[in-house]
Amino acid sequence: MFIRSERLFLRPAWPEDWEELLALIADEDIVRNLARVPWPYGADQARDFAARAQDPRLPHFFVSTASNGKLVGSVGLGCDEDERTELGYWIARPHWGNGHAPEAARAVLRLARTLGHRRIVAGHFVDNPASGRVLAKIGFRPTGKVVSRYSLGRGRHVESVEYATDLGAASDCDGCDPQMVKRAA
Repeated sequence: MFIRSERLFLRPAWPEDWEELLALIADEDIVRNLARVPWPYGADQARDFAARAQDPRLPHFFVSTASNGKLVGSVGLGCDEDERTELGYWIARPHWGNGHAPEAARAVLRLARTLGHRRIVAGHFVDNPASGRVLAKIGFRPTGKVVSRYSLGRGRHVESVEYATDLGAASDCDGCDPQMVKRAA
């Protein structure tokens, strides 16, 4: 499964991507903000992730720039500890502040809606408010809950702010140009 957004190309990981993945994610400031990634992150973890099979209901993607195909991060769906569909993402440090995280996450949310998901959860550790800003930009709202979540990279529980978004029912106009819808009405 592949997704093309305005500036990005989302694609499955391929086993040969492991070295590029390792070069991007082997940064403690990235890993410490992810719940399921160990620190230190090494070649074995990169090989395992790049070779991991896709779940058609919970796909994950490498994010690359459409202009040159270079990897900039990862985004995907998974299940949290409560078996809720969860959005996760990370962007490599050299690409922070370029709007890649919201663009990639929006693309995955459109796919999630197509796959029949109606509610998606996400969260960020309290000491990573930048991720909360990304979630707000893409329509997530705080649930009012702050929970203790284990961070594999930190090796301990950390307070995490929970967010959710309701995707609603798909309509006949999904993906339509709003101006065309107005003219047709």
